[in-house]
Amino acid sequence: MSRILIPACICLAFATPGIAQTVARPVPAAPEARAKPAPPRPLRATHPRPRKRVPLVQVAAATREATREPAASAFVNAVQVYPWSEGVLYRLYGAPERITDVALQPGETLVAIAAGDTVRWTVGDTTSGSGETRRTHILVKPFAAGQRTNLLITTDRRSYHLQLESTASTAMSAIRWTYPQDALPMVKRGVAAEPAKSAPAVAPGVALEALRFDYAISGDRPAWRPLRAFDDGRQVYLEFPATLRQGEAPPLFVIGEGGELQLVNYRLSGRFYIVDRLFDAAELRLGGKKQQVVRIVRTGRSTKGEGRSS
Repeated sequence: MSRILIPACICLAFATPGIAQTVARPVPAAPEARAKPAPPRPLRATHPRPRKRVPLVQVAAATREATREPAASAFVNAVQVYPWSEGVLYRLYGAPERITDVALQPGETLVAIAAGDTVRWTVGDTTSGSGETRRTHILVKPFAAGQRTNLLITTDRRSYHLQLESTASTAMSAIRWTYPQDALPMVKRGVAAEPAKSAPAVAPGVALEALRFDYAISGDRPAWRPLRAFDDGRQVYLEFPATLRQGEAPPLFVIGEGGELQLVNYRLSGRFYIVDRLFDAAELRLGGKKQQVVRIVRTGRSTKGEGRSS
């Protein structure tokens, strides 16, 4: 009888009548040959990623913030009067078959005009007056309603940025500006402030015994907020901190009897505004859409009737 050799297994014979059966059972591998389990992965701390603002959202927000809309209180008859300020966008509403007149400052020389959409908007220019009263007029007219674009006007003095929008029938007849900055010298940032001793205490020739200090100052508290206000019966003096020369000087407006803002003649002398007339109330305003406003009110007296009452 021949023998069968099975080297890697154990043979088991089961007694079955007339049949011999052999079953192979695998031999377990050596311990070192078994696969080792993978080490557990370390847990990582998860932190929410900061959300980044889309630049376009920032641009849109800045544009809305800088846009000045027409105000009912700023109309002089049919003319919308905007106070000019650097970087402000001025709204102009036009309508088909209607011309809007954009009047520049008298004596201002036009350099260039550029419109974003010259297909659906017509832009031209003309002049009125002569000599020192010569004024340039920009004429704007849309061809259809529902159109929007922008307009840039550059002159020898400044630039104007307008946001144009057309409606079906409502159009602004005219736009012009006031220029509060022209009433006083503009002091750029970075210019060193003069020592306080270089600024006169009051204007030369003013008698100290004639001064009245019964003015109240209220409103916002910017760095340029006046320290005090007083008058000599003829002029009003506003004293500012020495830091006024480190930034733009705020324009001054007198408040009329109807609550409207009126320009007034004044000049900057040292760190004083010298106003050429008495007033019951005035405001200093600086900024675009979100202005800083400081109010100066005369207390206990009124400029009505005589120039001064005791």
